[in-house]
Amino acid sequence: MERVAIDILGPLPLKQRQNRYVLVLCDCFFKWTEAYAIPDQESLNIASTIVNEFICRFGSPLQLHSDQGRSFEAKLFKDLCNLLEIDKTRSTSQHPQSNGNVENFNRTLLSMLTFYCQNDQRNWDEILPQVMIAYRSSVHASTGQTPNMMMLGRNIFLPMEAVIPRLDGPNESTSPETDKYVNELQDAMSKSHALARKHRYLKQNSEYQKRYYDLKAVKRELKIGQAV
Repeated sequence: MERVAIDILGPLPLKQRQNRYVLVLCDCFFKWTEAYAIPDQESLNIASTIVNEFICRFGSPLQLHSDQGRSFEAKLFKDLCNLLEIDKTRSTSQHPQSNGNVENFNRTLLSMLTFYCQNDQRNWDEILPQVMIAYRSSVHASTGQTPNMMMLGRNIFLPMEAVIPRLDGPNESTSPETDKYVNELQDAMSKSHALARKHRYLKQNSEYQKRYYDLKAVKRELKIGQAV
C-alpha cells in the first residue's frame, strides 16, 4: 500500500441510487483492488470516497498515481494530497499504458459486470462487492497469488456454494420460503466465482498463444542512435 493507482471507470447505466461511475484504486504491488460506485466525477466526491472508504481502512499511501483527468488535477485533490503528505504522480498524456495496473483491471471489471448484467442492467452497483470478492480470491497472473493472500497473508473462507456449484433442482436452501435476497445472493456468488475461474483460464490461454507466437516472431536488432 505504498504506491496506489487510481482511475474512474464509466459512465455506466444510471442506477436508482444515481451511481454512474466506478472509482478504482489498485495497489501496484499486492494487486489488491477496491472499486466504489459513485454518482459523478466531482473532485469533492472522489476525495471524500478515497478518505472515508480507503484511507480510513488501509491508511494513507505514500504515492497516488492517476491519469490527467480533471478530477485528479483539481486544486481540492492536490490540497488533499499535500495535507496527507501523499506524493501525487500522473501518467503521460494519451499513454494509458503508464497506468497499466488499473487499466487492465478496468477491462476485467467490465467483462465481469457485463457477464452479470447481460439480462438486467439495473443492479450493477449492488453486485459490485460480490464481483470484487471473486476477483480478490482469484490467482493474479503477475504475482501467482491471490490478492487476498498478498494483502492479508491468507486466503479468505468462502461460502461453499460459491466454490461448489449447487445442483439443479429444488433443495432446502432454495425453497420457496427462502428469502429472495438469500437466493439472489447465492446466485450472484456462484456466478462471480465461475466467471473468475473462466477469466483465469482465458488468461492462461492468452499467455500460451503469446509464447507460441514469440517463437516464430522475427527478432529485430536495434543499433545505438537509431530512431525508434
